[in-house]
This record gives sequence, structure tokens and C-alpha cells, in this order.
Amino acid sequence: MTESRDEWIKKRAYSLWEEEGYPTGKDAAHWEQATKERSEMEKTAPDGLKVKPKAKSAAASKKSTANGAIPPAAVVKRTTKKAVSAKA
Repeated sequence: MTESRDEWIKKRAYSLWEEEGYPTGKDAAHWEQATKERSEMEKTAPDGLKVKPKAKSAAASKKSTANGAIPPAAVVKRTTKKAVSAKA
């Protein structure tokens, strides 16, 4: 699912709030700044920011691994402490 413009602005405004140390009463300023940043991104992006690229599927990950690419972290099998102690 793609991220809407408003969702992006909401997340960016929250990030600005966090970066400033959680100040009270600056929500409108953060929202305005995030809106301006999004507008600038839309102006400079080649096709605008209409659609966010989708995450690769498992099949696509396997295909890229076959081509010699490094697999994403989600695909790498992890060993738990329990499994390690069972082997010993």
C-alpha cells in the first residue's frame, strides 16, 4: 500500500517535533514545515511523488539473490540461543 501525502506530512511533522525535543504548542509550525518540504519534493521529483515504490516480494528477493545481490536482512536465517545450545 502506498503512503498518502497527508500520511507523509504527518510522519515528517512528528519527526520534526521529536528532533526539537518534544516542545509544546509547535504542532502547527511543524505541520506547516512538513507541508512545505513535501511540496518542494513534489516540485523537484521527476514524476512528482505520486506513488511510493512497493517493497520487493519474496520471489523478487530470491531472484536478486540468484543474480549475486546481497539478500535483504529479512531473508537471512537467524539462529537463536536455544537452537545453538541444542546443537552443543
